[in-house]
Amino acid sequence: MNEALSLLSFGPTGWGDEIASGVWVTVSLAASTLPFGLALGFLVALAKTSEDAYLRAGANIYTTLFRGLPELLTLFLIYYGGQIALSAFTQRLFGQPTEVNGFVAGLFALSLVFSSYASEVFLSAFRGIPAGQYEGAQALGLNRIKTMRLVILPQLVRLALPGLSNLWLILLKDTALVSVIGLSDILRNTNVAVGNTKEPFLFFFVACMIYLVLSMVSSIAFGFISGWAERGQETRA
Repeated sequence: MNEALSLLSFGPTGWGDEIASGVWVTVSLAASTLPFGLALGFLVALAKTSEDAYLRAGANIYTTLFRGLPELLTLFLIYYGGQIALSAFTQRLFGQPTEVNGFVAGLFALSLVFSSYASEVFLSAFRGIPAGQYEGAQALGLNRIKTMRLVILPQLVRLALPGLSNLWLILLKDTALVSVIGLSDILRNTNVAVGNTKEPFLFFFVACMIYLVLSMVSSIAFGFISGWAERGQETRA
């Protein structure tokens, strides 16, 4: 027991600093990906509801592509493919290549995957809003932007929240994939600790507990958000 506590302690003799650093990277990556993924998913959902056939086709191709590819393969394509493209571009423009940051590559790849699933959640929420809401807003003289902001979005958030909360938990676990491109997240730092101490059970158990705690905290947070979104709704027997 004392040996385990010593290995998990902070300081030069323990691995607590590295594990804590990995937690910070994991949470930062997930939190940074969320707004980009939500915004892109919302735009893709709007494209799917558009009257323009080309927009609908493009949005459907987008979601089919990134929902069909394995997340790890998407990450590799963005990291290595982006590296080649960006290096060629900066070499031509500035005369020297530029490397792709692992955090940015992970954020971009996870945003694409997250948005492809979020768009389906938003699309279902759009379909759950009665057409009379749009007609009523039009009768009040609201333009399309005000209709979306004042009438549709509040209902959309309430309807989409359960699905988005599940996607957030999936995103939180998918951040472990960035360890393969050298980003020092929970999983990578855990693997380094295991390689140096030869204590796989201890460190992988700690990593499991950390992910479990993050998921529990997220569930509690979404519970509060859900209560806020449901405020004013009539209680039905």
